[in-house]
Amino acid sequence: MDTILHTDSNINELSHKIIGCTMQVHRILGNGFQEVIYQRALAIEMRYAALEFEREKEMKIYYRDEEIGTRRVDFFVENKIMVELKAIETLEDVHKAQAINYCEAYNIADGLLINFGGKSLDFKRVYNKNLVNVSNTIRGLKDRQDSLQSKYNNPENSNPLIQKSINRVQTNE
Repeated sequence: MDTILHTDSNINELSHKIIGCTMQVHRILGNGFQEVIYQRALAIEMRYAALEFEREKEMKIYYRDEEIGTRRVDFFVENKIMVELKAIETLEDVHKAQAINYCEAYNIADGLLINFGGKSLDFKRVYNKNLVNVSNTIRGLKDRQDSLQSKYNNPENSNPLIQKSINRVQTNE
């Protein structure tokens, strides 16, 4: 079974690019559609963003090194990030746990749980605790925010998307 490690220093930028695509889809479609509609729209948006991805990728699930079944991941982006979509009113802890379990079952370090069902887009970054050092991820997000703040020389112009990701990652610890 292959392990997909969190080794790319640009993993945060890739996550932000994917989240940007989902924001565009939600901005245009709003809420109220079935998950498959958002999945199709997101595939189009990610192609426009020049992201490589596999949609509905069937992946094997192992228990004690024995295959016990398969599960289709909504998107597997750039061979690095699993993206699980929902179109429900509110994400609950069980949905986050499910996404984390998928990361662990697939041996993928990073994932995104995206919900199009609310009035506002909701997303959560999830991690395979066996493969990712979350404190390094937080440090990377903070470094990126500091870089952007110094670029504009005004802390009030910080990127709210990055700040939201930092806050969500800190909540996951």
